[in-house]
Amino acid sequence: MNVGVAHSEVNPNTRVMNSRGIWLAYGISVGVLHVVLLSIPFFSVAVVWTLTNVIHNLVMYVLLHAVKGTPFETPDQGRDRLLTHWEQIDYGTQCTAARKFLSISPVVLYLLTSFYTKYDPAHFVINTASLLSVLLPKLPQFHGVRVFGINKY
Repeated sequence: MNVGVAHSEVNPNTRVMNSRGIWLAYGISVGVLHVVLLSIPFFSVAVVWTLTNVIHNLVMYVLLHAVKGTPFETPDQGRDRLLTHWEQIDYGTQCTAARKFLSISPVVLYLLTSFYTKYDPAHFVINTASLLSVLLPKLPQFHGVRVFGINKY
């Protein structure tokens, strides 16, 4: 037990994706983003789906794979300051429910986007590149790996 903190976790980043209602909030956030983009009159449906997919993947890449450390003071002696949020989820254990959800949700959004863009080649290339940019860092082989030294410190 940690004395003087409002939570019992050493690092609350490890359990935030398992907290109550977070998956529903995640889905609602993506839906709200899509509705907001749909309300812009000069965007076609295909462009809106591609923008939803790309914005979602960009935000998730930044939040899960680019930002390191914790947003609060933790008694871990700085052990987690060099880890991304993805590497901290469930203490680094692979194939947990939270990790599966965060890996499957971009794929489902990609499939919906591909369907609603009618597999247009330009949209397909953009959406595939966006999907790969967010899925590859989630692979267990890339846990703790910094490609070309990017985001090393």
